[in-house]
Amino acid sequence: MNQTTIAGHLGADPEVRFTSSGKKVTTLRVAARARKGKEDSTIWWKVTVWGEQFDKMIPYFKKGSPIIVVGDLNMPEIFTDRDGKAQVSMSLTALNLMFSPFGRPEGHAQEGHSAPNPEYAFAGAAEQPMAHGQGKMPASFAEDEIPF
Repeated sequence: MNQTTIAGHLGADPEVRFTSSGKKVTTLRVAARARKGKEDSTIWWKVTVWGEQFDKMIPYFKKGSPIIVVGDLNMPEIFTDRDGKAQVSMSLTALNLMFSPFGRPEGHAQEGHSAPNPEYAFAGAAEQPMAHGQGKMPASFAEDEIPF
């Protein structure tokens, strides 16, 4: 089992579906910044959340929300983008979701929901104190197209 932690911003609102047997599946698309040498790039992660363990948190996450995910790394998938270039799709099965300590993007409204206490991040059903900060969603994350 390979576990990894990613920190980034949601590229879309969470998508909730149900399997034919009635099991709840939530999909998150997370853009994480990667640096190779002096060049920045974006790695898109598809995060799968099984069941209802994070149901109290999910309504607070919207497109652009900063997030930290700890999960089991799945086998990468290779696909061809619109320009004919080979791309790699990275995915995780979430074990833990956390509100990010680097803050919400400016002007990001949580429609219909009051914001959670910024002094806490949630780990499943347990609350853990966490540092709080302000931050902006990098423009490149807002402009990049989600590859899946």
